[in-house]
Amino acid sequence: MRRRHFLGTTAALGGLGLLAACAPGSDSDGGDASAPAAEEVETDIASLGEVTLTVWDQEVRGAQNDAIEALIEAFEKEYPNVTVDRVSQSFDDLQQQTGLALSGNDVPDVLQVNNARGDMGTYVADSLLTDLTGYAEAYGWTDRFAPSVLSKMMYSADGVTFGEGSLYGLPQTGEICGIYYSQKKLDDLGLEAPTTWDELFSLVEAAQEAGEQPIMLGNLDQWPALHVFGPLQAHFVPAEEIVTLGMGNAGADWTSQENVDALAQLAEWGTSGAMGDSPNGLAYDDAWPLYAEGTGVLLIGGSWLAPDMEAVMGEDLRFMAPPPGADGTVATTGGTGIPFSIPAAAENKDVAAAYIDFLTSDEAMQLIADNGGMPVNRTAELAPDSGVNKDVYEAFDAVSTDGTLLPYLDYATPSFADTAGATLQEVIGGQTEPEAAAEALQEDYGEFTEGT
Repeated sequence: MRRRHFLGTTAALGGLGLLAACAPGSDSDGGDASAPAAEEVETDIASLGEVTLTVWDQEVRGAQNDAIEALIEAFEKEYPNVTVDRVSQSFDDLQQQTGLALSGNDVPDVLQVNNARGDMGTYVADSLLTDLTGYAEAYGWTDRFAPSVLSKMMYSADGVTFGEGSLYGLPQTGEICGIYYSQKKLDDLGLEAPTTWDELFSLVEAAQEAGEQPIMLGNLDQWPALHVFGPLQAHFVPAEEIVTLGMGNAGADWTSQENVDALAQLAEWGTSGAMGDSPNGLAYDDAWPLYAEGTGVLLIGGSWLAPDMEAVMGEDLRFMAPPPGADGTVATTGGTGIPFSIPAAAENKDVAAAYIDFLTSDEAMQLIADNGGMPVNRTAELAPDSGVNKDVYEAFDAVSTDGTLLPYLDYATPSFADTAGATLQEVIGGQTEPEAAAEALQEDYGEFTEGT
């Protein structure tokens, strides 16, 4: 998966009709969004009689589709009284249908809902999603999932506070931004993989002095810079503050000296040529193939790139989580696959919860790994024996269990993807000074948090 502008702006796709009909926080005829108490949850699905469970998902890629199909087959075998009516479609198509479906009369029982403010946050505010707190207690989801993972699906009932409150979805897969490196190039330069940020900065300088491009970045599309800046920011700014900024919650400030220092370091990399002669003129999908073919020592980016680059680089490709950040623990940008939610008007909520529980069980994690995906749980345990995916799995496990999985920064406000993308592009290109960039980011964040 490539994280693009849809993380912050998909209300423009899926929610236009919904927002026109139902203002945030208003009453809705969509159904009961309140959570059943754990003792009220029916987990004996076989006792519910014949049920057709309608499921909408966007798991359409090869490995994703194979895993879901296998899990559905196993679920129906476990519960012969349940027939799963699956409707699969692309992410964009699902987004376009979600707002109308949730506020209409033909509502699925299970639906994948993007967890950004423009989607899940809006639907929570409009009481169109079921609070899953009781189901989480009944099925032990809070024991199964790390708090930093669950927080990405949590909102206050009014949709204002992101990362705290009640649970509105559950994911199957994980993703993380980290540092890819070529082992051969490090060996040729007489260098080792960095264990601290100071070592990483020294590595960049040494590679540049040796005539190598230290960091590959294709930022024509603007959003890729967020995947570089997020991990870098954690070196300067405490993780808790980044979480507040990234979740769009009040209480932090982009103009702090630490954030300005992080922007200054990004500017230095951009203007010094450390990221190439024209990183803002190179497209994302042109950059990583160039890296795989030998241009660049490091590539700071998402775990989803690993399989395609490994197909070219083989064992030379390695991956690591960034070094420990400002508060002494590992923190980096990351998240989950699109969570599975239960609409407030779903007809078969208890069966829907059992289905979600099945999709996220320990056995499901094994099946997802067997099909080439990265499960959100048991990642270190299920890591391949070798190769870059072993590195990726172990890095995600370390960050999600012992560190902080930072939110994608474009979660923050409905417009922050555009604001941050354009601002960071100008910082890299030298058109905007770090202090001015911080002011621009603060203006968007501040206007939103003051108005919520």
